[in-house]
Amino acid sequence: MKVLSFGELLLRICPDTDGQWLADNQLPFYVGGAELNVATALALWDVPSAYFSALPDNFMSQQILNYVHKCNIDSSRMQLSGDRLGLYYLPKGKDLKNAGVIYDRANSSFASIKPGTLNWDEIFKDISWFHFSTICPALNQDAADVCLEAVKAADERGITVSIDLNFRAKLWKFGKQPIDIVPELAKYADLIMGNIWAAEQMLGISLQSDVVAIDTKENYLKQAEITSKEIINKFPKCKHVANTFRFDYKVGIRYYTTLFTENQLFVSKEYLSEQILDRVGSGDCYMGGLIYGFYNEHEPQQILDFATGAAYNKLYIPSDCTTATVQDVHQTIAQNQND
Repeated sequence: MKVLSFGELLLRICPDTDGQWLADNQLPFYVGGAELNVATALALWDVPSAYFSALPDNFMSQQILNYVHKCNIDSSRMQLSGDRLGLYYLPKGKDLKNAGVIYDRANSSFASIKPGTLNWDEIFKDISWFHFSTICPALNQDAADVCLEAVKAADERGITVSIDLNFRAKLWKFGKQPIDIVPELAKYADLIMGNIWAAEQMLGISLQSDVVAIDTKENYLKQAEITSKEIINKFPKCKHVANTFRFDYKVGIRYYTTLFTENQLFVSKEYLSEQILDRVGSGDCYMGGLIYGFYNEHEPQQILDFATGAAYNKLYIPSDCTTATVQDVHQTIAQNQND
């Protein structure tokens, strides 16, 4: 049985911050999108992986489909419709929450999918796990309605559902806020991943007023447990809640994570790096690591350690999708064991 990742395939175009791309007549780009990043990681880690998105019917899309197929991802559910591929522009090394990100996704093929047009029996054939992120419903009301159709159809078929609480302020432009849309989707989730701030903004989960003011790891971990319990209380179907904590450290990061499951908070080791290569896709890699662990029925601490190591490893890979194997991730974990 396969894990199906559902979302918009994007091209990330990376102008340099100095404008040299104008003189060179070159713009580096990467194939990505949050859910494709998850699907790619899972396929690399030998979890049967499928992907759904929509692309225009042209030669570029065929080339992209060939690329996806070569990544060992089942792309048979992909839909050829609409007029254009979604794009976004982000200087290399910058975070997706960076103010400089430019989205060019209006009227894309994926954003043009209409509710009531997808055959969920076909899409969910041979699927045991369904994953998507809150980037999808941010596009427009139709996309939000399609996501609701998807989670309801998955739930009816007994499929495990995971959701990544990705918040992209520049995408929520159709008159709704995340709090108007996301809680209804979260009702169907077995695994909710994000952070304590996303849970507040998107699910209405309260934050203690002093959590940022105190600014200690101990306080953040305490809040992670409070937030996780509140999520499970508010959304009874949810069995697992994962939180990431990523802070700037010089020009690098300080990074640790938590997983609340079986009424217990598990905490990862803390990774510290003064220099990283590419922030994009690290959270997707973490999400992929969680699914990998649960799919293979690993123990909670083992699941968390692998997911966190995979996310940290991705910070040194210059693309949207990870290229690290399971062995590479375990090597990263071992190398940082005594730090």
